[in-house]
Amino acid sequence: MSEQSLRVNGELVRVEANGLRRLLDVLRDDLGLTGTKEGCGEGECGACTVLVDGKAVNSCLIPVCQVAGRDVRTIEGPGLDAICEGFLAEGGAQCGICTPGMIVATRAYFDRCKDTGSEVTEAGTREALAGNLCRCTGYGMIVASVLAASQEQA
Repeated sequence: MSEQSLRVNGELVRVEANGLRRLLDVLRDDLGLTGTKEGCGEGECGACTVLVDGKAVNSCLIPVCQVAGRDVRTIEGPGLDAICEGFLAEGGAQCGICTPGMIVATRAYFDRCKDTGSEVTEAGTREALAGNLCRCTGYGMIVASVLAASQEQA
């Protein structure tokens, strides 16, 4: 066990944890941030998506030692309100297991579009969410949610 320091949702946190412990477990069990979900535990479904230094990653695959000193943002973090509203307005949230990962991946997509000066598009949305699986829907409402949220951010 050793102390791990990282910035989570803008706050510096320190946890006593084995450095090889999954970031997902540290977030949920040690920090009480249960919005990040475990779906498959193998990096295949995207339910555990968080942002590390602005990039969407599967927290079930990342040992906490790899995020030492880095910026981690979860579904509980700032900057997601308009995206959440888009998901609510368009019915993009079904059972809720995939929703946090979809919303966080959407934030990364919006930030990438802003940084490159590109537009949010249906094709770009589908590509940005390709690593996030939903078992409840055919993705139509999720894509509509992202597009609606992009209009709120404009």
